[in-house]
Amino acid sequence: MFLYSLKRVQRLPISLDEAWVFFSDPGNLSKITPEYMQLNVTSDPEFLQHMYAGQIITYTVRPLLNIPLFWMTEIKHVQPGAFFVDEQRMGPYVMWHHQHHFKTIPGGVEMTDLVHYKLPLGPLGALAKWLFVGRQLDGIFNYRFAKLEERYGRLATSPLPASEAVGEEK
Repeated sequence: MFLYSLKRVQRLPISLDEAWVFFSDPGNLSKITPEYMQLNVTSDPEFLQHMYAGQIITYTVRPLLNIPLFWMTEIKHVQPGAFFVDEQRMGPYVMWHHQHHFKTIPGGVEMTDLVHYKLPLGPLGALAKWLFVGRQLDGIFNYRFAKLEERYGRLATSPLPASEAVGEEK
């Protein structure tokens, strides 16, 4: 089975507090997800008031052929203003572990996404990763990068969107 990773770094001219408020609100996820995914947060809004370890967030998404998929994530770890980790409990991946890190830098905030994931179906999953899953994830994170720059602007020292995807046989 293959373990894949994707890493993205983005620098924005906003405060750490502003970045944290935006990213720790699951309702904002649809604002930075491509429209074709039709991401819809289905959790009760009452339980999304603030982020906490153990929080369950449910969504529907349509990543392929407009077929709706249920996705459930759990917020596993939270250090307000520094990082949070979400993990898939149910959904399209065998494993999805997404770290969101935030730190103050001169002129703004640096955000790092680090995703580790496994696909189902062994060699067929590896083929799907090569054929479309890897490109789709790159596209989703490129879209996010662009939407965030559109919303907040860009630091002169901000890197261009780039991913690091590595497959390791496990």
